[in-house]
Amino acid sequence: MARKSKPITNVLMYSHDTYGLGHIRRTLAIASALAGPQVNVLILTGSPIAGRFSLPPNVDFVRIPGMIKKTNEEYQPLAIRIHPEHALAIRKNIITSTAKAFAPHLFIVDKEPLGLKKEVLPTLQWIASRKQHTRTILGLRDVMDEAEVVRADWTKRGVYEVLEELYSEIWVYGNRNFYDPVAEYAMERVQGKMHFTGYIPRKVPDPASFARARSELRCGNGEPLVVVTAGGGGDGYELMDAYLSMLEAGPVPFRSILVTGPFMPAAQRAVVMERARRVGARTHGFYRRMEKLMAASDLVVSMGGYNTVCEILSQKRLSLLIPREVPRKEQLIRAQALHGQHLVDYLDWGRVNRESLREKILFLLGKPEEFTRAINRFALTGLDAMRQRVGGLLNPS
Repeated sequence: MARKSKPITNVLMYSHDTYGLGHIRRTLAIASALAGPQVNVLILTGSPIAGRFSLPPNVDFVRIPGMIKKTNEEYQPLAIRIHPEHALAIRKNIITSTAKAFAPHLFIVDKEPLGLKKEVLPTLQWIASRKQHTRTILGLRDVMDEAEVVRADWTKRGVYEVLEELYSEIWVYGNRNFYDPVAEYAMERVQGKMHFTGYIPRKVPDPASFARARSELRCGNGEPLVVVTAGGGGDGYELMDAYLSMLEAGPVPFRSILVTGPFMPAAQRAVVMERARRVGARTHGFYRRMEKLMAASDLVVSMGGYNTVCEILSQKRLSLLIPREVPRKEQLIRAQALHGQHLVDYLDWGRVNRESLREKILFLLGKPEEFTRAINRFALTGLDAMRQRVGGLLNPS
C-alpha cells in the first residue's frame, strides 16, 4: 500500500520595505528558518534589492512596486512615474491576488499591522471571511518608537481593533524583560495572543571562514579591525562623516572598513569613499555577507537598527551604537535597553565628536569584561521559538 505523502504547507510573508535593508533581511532570515521540503514560503516585498540575496530552496518572492516615504503620511513610487495612489492600488491588488492564489496556511505580516497605507487590510479581511484555517501573524520588532507616539498612531488608525479582530497571534522579536511593548504600547487587551520569541539570529561563519576573512581583509595577527556599517545607508552619511572625521584627526591603532549601504545617495557615497581612501580605510557600498565581515572584526560601529544589532550579537561581537533619533526614537530606545544588559555600548548624537568616538572605540577594543561576558552568554532564540509556534499552529493538539 502506497504511503501517503505529507501535505504541503504554504507560508505567505509580507514586508512593505519602503526604506533600508532591515525588513527584507529579517524576512529572509525567518523564511529560511521556516522553509523545508514540505513548506513553501512566498514573500511579498517592495525591496528593490530583494533579488541580490540568495534564496534557499522552497522560498521565492513576488516584487510589488517600491515606495519611498517622504513624510509620515506621504509616499511616492520609488522607480515608476505614476501617481502614488495608482502605485498603492497596484500593490494592494497584487497582495490580495497573491494571497487568494497561493491560499496560505500562515500569513505573516512584518511590523505594519495594516500594511503600508492599509494595503494589507483587504487581505486580512478576506482571510477572516473564509473562516477556514489560515492563521494570521503580526511580527513586531523589539521596539517600534516612543510609547506615546505608537499609542497615538495606533489609536488614530484603528490598529488596536485590527489586532483584536484580524490577527491570530502577535510575535515580538525581542525579550520582554529588556523592553515591554505590552505596557509601553497599551497592548493589554491582546497580550493573550502575544509571544516573545527573543531576537532573531543570523548565520555564524565557521572558524576557518573567519580566518580566511581576516586574511582576505589583510588584517595581521592581533591587528584590531573596526567595521562601520550604516545599514541600508539612506540616512547613514552622518555616521560615516563622524567616523571619518575621527580618522582624519590623526593616526589610530586599528584598521577600518566602512560599508555605506546601497541606499546612500551616490554623491554622499563618493565623498565617503574618497575621504576613506585618503586615510587608508577600505569601503564597500554593499556587502552581501555582512555576517562574514562582522565575524572578522573586533568591533562594529553602527546606528543600531534591529537587523544590524541581531547580526552583531549573533557574531558575539562588541559594538558601539550611535543611534539616530529622528524621525523616531526606536534606535535610541533599543540602544539604551541593550546597554542596560551590557550587550552594547552607545553614544548619543549630542555627545559625538572626534575625541569621544576615539575614546569609546579604544575602550571597547580593550574588551571590557562586563560586556564580553554578557555578549558571550546571550542567546538569540527567535528562529527556534518561531518554528515551535508554527508547529503548534499547524498541528494543534
